[in-house]
Amino acid sequence: MSAAEPRRIVLFRHAKADWPQVSDHERPLSERGRTDAAVAGRKLADTGISFDLALCSTATRTRETWKLAVHELAHRPKTVYEERIYEASPGELIVVLNELPDEVRNVIMIGHNPGVHGLAEILSGSAEGDARERMHRRDFPAAGFALLTCDEPWKSLEPGVATLTDYWAPSD
Repeated sequence: MSAAEPRRIVLFRHAKADWPQVSDHERPLSERGRTDAAVAGRKLADTGISFDLALCSTATRTRETWKLAVHELAHRPKTVYEERIYEASPGELIVVLNELPDEVRNVIMIGHNPGVHGLAEILSGSAEGDARERMHRRDFPAAGFALLTCDEPWKSLEPGVATLTDYWAPSD
C-alpha cells in the first residue's frame, strides 16, 4: 500500500439482537440478526478492503456478528476484543482509534449505537453526499456499516477529518 492511500475505517453496528432474560452485555443475536450479519459480511467483502485489524466490543451480539461476517471476507484480520467499545460514546471510540499503531491502514470497528452512528457523523463533519443522506434516512440500523477515509495518522483522528465514502444497511 502506498503512503498516499488514505486510511479506511469501517464502523459496523452489530446485527439485530434477541431479548432473552440475560444482561444487556450477554444478549445474543436473533435469527434475523444471524442472517443479516452474514449478508453484511458479503457486502464488506464487496468493498475489496483488506482489513489489518478488527476492533470488536466484548458484548455477545457484537462477537457473534463479527464471527458470522468475517467468514465472508477473503482475508481474516487480527481481531482484538475491546471492552471500551461497549456502551462507548463517540469520543471514547476516537480514543480507542487514536491508540492504533501507524502500520494499521484499514480497521473495522464492530460496536453499538448510538456510539458508532455518532462517530460516523462526528468524524465526517458537515460533509454532504449520497452516503450521508442514506445514513440519515435509515438512522444506522442493526448490521449497517459506514466506510470512512482519512489522510491523518491515527493519533490525529478527530472530528471532521474523515470523509464518509459509503454506507450500507440490510434494507439496501
